[in-house]
Amino acid sequence: MEKITPILEKHYKFTAWMIPKISKFPRDQRFLLADRIENALLDVLELLIQANFSQKKRDILIKVNLKLDLLRFLMRLSRDLRYVNLACYDFFCQRTTEIGRMAGGWLKFAVL
Repeated sequence: MEKITPILEKHYKFTAWMIPKISKFPRDQRFLLADRIENALLDVLELLIQANFSQKKRDILIKVNLKLDLLRFLMRLSRDLRYVNLACYDFFCQRTTEIGRMAGGWLKFAVL
């Protein structure tokens, strides 16, 4: 088994923190917005695992960045609809920015 990268560990912990937060969304949004957020979080986790084991990381890391952008917009919508408080949204922004920077750094050195 390959070594678990810091970005993979950080996103795993972030996902574990986020899932209980989105499970508290209003009932009518749990199967819409909350489900989309959860799927995007898990998609990023899956893509980071693929990148960790793949020789061709570039395409995968580009997909990671796209999914992170989708997450940012979904959480912004959640904040605007007041499904999450400002402190939760602030922490989310900090983590996605940090994970995005790590993915961008990894992408710079990724082999085509």
